[in-house]
Amino acid sequence: MHKQISSLQNPTIKKLLQLQEKSRTRKKEGLFLIEGQREISLAAKGGYKFREIYFCPDLFSSEALENLMKGFSSEVIITEISEDIYSKIAYRGGTEGVIAVAEARDLGLCNIELDKKDPLILVAEAPEKPGNIGAILRTADAAGVDAVLIANPKTDLFNPNIVRSSVGCVFTNTIATGTTSEIIAFLKERKINIYGAALQASVPYDMIDYKPGSAIVVGTEATGLSDEWLENTTQNIIIPMQGEIDSMNVSVAAGILIFEARRQRGFN
Repeated sequence: MHKQISSLQNPTIKKLLQLQEKSRTRKKEGLFLIEGQREISLAAKGGYKFREIYFCPDLFSSEALENLMKGFSSEVIITEISEDIYSKIAYRGGTEGVIAVAEARDLGLCNIELDKKDPLILVAEAPEKPGNIGAILRTADAAGVDAVLIANPKTDLFNPNIVRSSVGCVFTNTIATGTTSEIIAFLKERKINIYGAALQASVPYDMIDYKPGSAIVVGTEATGLSDEWLENTTQNIIIPMQGEIDSMNVSVAAGILIFEARRQRGFN
């Protein structure tokens, strides 16, 4: 089905803006927006279902649209929009002129399946900045972790800034959210070692054997991990630092720790 919208006052455009801007609307509708060809393709690869595609022919050719739509359901509604409308609903400038409306997923822990006997898991407690979450997801994708668990999230993971900053890795990782208590119980039930990045009672991160089932847990830069995590870790770990400060960006710290685990496990 192919439609056209040329007016900024069209109620459909107002609905798209609400999905873009309001977490409450995304949760109520069970829908979110994906902007950009690469991100849409990664979502399709990750098995996400699409409702609608909006494209601006001045920015995104019919040929590119045809290639993008290969394998999509014929029920997906395709709507042509003007460049004015696209610039109004686009989260960022300079993208290729295509936006999809996709169905959100339930990211509860109950929906996660760990195929490996000794999984490698990255846990982030209460990350506040969507940009940091996106960077963590990119790191997790690059390291090939088996799951990313977000404890006590401060924003929904279909926030457009997370989709953008993760360059679509929000769709390529196995992701779940839950409370700290729920995630600790999830890990302990599966006998997965818990290594918390913390200053207290810690050992250098490269002294740990990460080859058995391991969860590496990072907290916020401001407050670190909560007491509940610190009371339930197998061992706390630290990244020795040579400078004047005792903390670094959480996504950078996560990258150092996860890639040490990946190095021990091999890069194949």
